[in-house]
Amino acid sequence: MNETILNIYLVIERGSVTAFRAKSYQMEGDDSSKISFLKEKAQNDFDSAFVFDSPKNKKGEFMTYKSFSKLEKQGMQYQLFEEIFEKFKVLQQPLICVTPVVDGKVFGK
Repeated sequence: MNETILNIYLVIERGSVTAFRAKSYQMEGDDSSKISFLKEKAQNDFDSAFVFDSPKNKKGEFMTYKSFSKLEKQGMQYQLFEEIFEKFKVLQQPLICVTPVVDGKVFGK
């Protein structure tokens, strides 16, 4: 069965998550094959990925990577990706590969 899978990028500049990017694919197969595929594509997908705004606090400051990491440890990072999921019309908690991009360097694969 074909499934929408996503490469999602955390754009981190000076310790803050300043944007998200995402690229989707339609693919069938087992989860392991899909994750391997996304990891292989991570480096090249970044430049063509759709850009999304990163959340800001009441002071207009971006979330720190440390704060994102805390959410991720609790399995709550998916809440930050709602706009991405809506854009690509996927169900909650789809198969994704999250790649950090720190100060312009893609850390994929």
